[in-house]
Amino acid sequence: MTAPGRSVAAFWQSVADRWRNLGKRRLLVLPLLSGTILSASIVTAQVDPNASEAGKDPTDWAEKETGIPVTDALTTEKCGSCHAPDAKGNLSRISWIRATPEGWAQTIKRMVKLNGLSITAEEAKSVIKYLGTWHGLAPEEAKPVMYLAERRIQDETIIPNEPMREACATCHAFAQPLSSRRSHREWALLQNMHVALYSQAEAEFNRPVDDPSAPPPPRGDQPVKKPTHAKFALDWLSKEVPLNSAAWTAWRPRIGAPRLSGKWIVTASQRGHGRMIGTMTITPAGDDFTTSTTLRSLDSGATLTRSGKGLVYAGYSWRGTSTPAGPVARPDDMASGLRETMYFAPGQNSAEGRWYWGEYHEFGLDVKMVRATGAPVIAAVSPEALPTGAKGVEVRIYGDALPASLTPAEVDFGSGVTVRKLTAVSSAELVATVDVAANAIAGRHDVAVGGVVLEKALPVYASIDYLKVTPETALTHLGGIKYGKGYEQFEAIAWSSGPDGKPRTDDDFPVMTAPSTWAMKEFATVTYDDDIRYVGTLDVSGFFTPNVEGPNPERKFSRNNYGEVWVVATARALKDKQGKPLTAQAYLVTTVPAYKRWDQPEVGQ
Repeated sequence: MTAPGRSVAAFWQSVADRWRNLGKRRLLVLPLLSGTILSASIVTAQVDPNASEAGKDPTDWAEKETGIPVTDALTTEKCGSCHAPDAKGNLSRISWIRATPEGWAQTIKRMVKLNGLSITAEEAKSVIKYLGTWHGLAPEEAKPVMYLAERRIQDETIIPNEPMREACATCHAFAQPLSSRRSHREWALLQNMHVALYSQAEAEFNRPVDDPSAPPPPRGDQPVKKPTHAKFALDWLSKEVPLNSAAWTAWRPRIGAPRLSGKWIVTASQRGHGRMIGTMTITPAGDDFTTSTTLRSLDSGATLTRSGKGLVYAGYSWRGTSTPAGPVARPDDMASGLRETMYFAPGQNSAEGRWYWGEYHEFGLDVKMVRATGAPVIAAVSPEALPTGAKGVEVRIYGDALPASLTPAEVDFGSGVTVRKLTAVSSAELVATVDVAANAIAGRHDVAVGGVVLEKALPVYASIDYLKVTPETALTHLGGIKYGKGYEQFEAIAWSSGPDGKPRTDDDFPVMTAPSTWAMKEFATVTYDDDIRYVGTLDVSGFFTPNVEGPNPERKFSRNNYGEVWVVATARALKDKQGKPLTAQAYLVTTVPAYKRWDQPEVGQ
């Protein structure tokens, strides 16, 4: 309905004028963090190349930095209708952003959902592969934030100061913005997007910075005007994570086709399931790869075979999937279908990462791989650790192409460990019989076979001084009726206090997993909550299964089964100096399901 006395044309012209004026004040990028892009027609509408930033919205800033030309025909075809090209081959917005594969994938999905982009799954895969490679991150930029792509839950140690925590890390991981690189203008437009889409962002951005590390204000009657969180964050991001960096400049000419075919020696560990050794054979399949993997438990000897596929972005960043050859028995069963995220060193001779699964990606294998080149490789040793004073202990050395004609003198476990006998089981396994001196230096010893060294491979300890439960803090999710459960596996690790004899100092080192009994203890927050009765169950292996979601009429006020508890491990064989069993505890929060997610797990398969 139009206003009285106005024509339909005049009404719609007034609407257009209001949107245009709004765009001048707060024109926004759509929507979430990494790789966010807006249509070129909007972006270029109000830009004056000679204008300064003072008093202007970022949409009106001139882009002063050198962009990265888009050279892929399909990307230009799919994106160029909205993102205007220039004479240098740049596409507006896109050429001033670099991001991880996940960041560009988010962008493609948003363009489909919000801007009407028409693109097939195969076309999207090709565009993401191009952008993730030629508009991606250098290895040095990507490695510190790989934990985000690996779906790891951990405390972030990369947040530089409190203002950046408040500006960027109160709603999402700090690794999220650091998974992209942008021009100064693009970082400002990203802030605009936040203000438009998230009601709390404007209040947070406009708050003045209270930085204890800042120098004291000069004397005088005039109060010093503090920068806002938005200004502080914009300045930090523009300086510390710029579009054009030395790392990216050095990496671009080195990007080439990944040459990963052949056999790789794999070592892996899963919390609560111990360590594994095996091989992965990678075979080229067009532009991608197929894989065949065999893993063997060092504890039980059980084997698992898997087949899969993967692709590589930017010459180093692997994303893959694999399926098992058998049925899945439990939620934490590694026979489940796995997602693989791995970082290949630029020399393409080693890799590390995480293979994960679960409704919340809570289960995972920590994986390291070394290329089998025909030269000797040491991958792992067993048992996990040796006590000082031990005699005649058999230590198994696992690897590849291990020489059969070695003498005990050619195998070295470090100072204080003497090799008495050496037996070659196969080219992949040696058995060394060793003595450990009573005064051997405690710590994590290197293991050397001939000229090959595996660093910090074998802890030697004089005493076990305390336990730690890992994870020390954990989050699980109720579920099982309508939503999936989020589980947790706890594990007890025995630690040595190191040479100084003082626990929890820098020279402490983990020794080995400690078989333990498990129990829950009330975390006292509300006097009547009795959480250990309702949050879930903890089995004899430290595996926690949360309860069902929804109101529980048995609880006071029919509360959900959420709550907080201590998870307590008591070592079965290890005792303290008073002869009491060593114990440790972890903090566990069981909360409601993730009722709504930006992107469902199956979308990213």
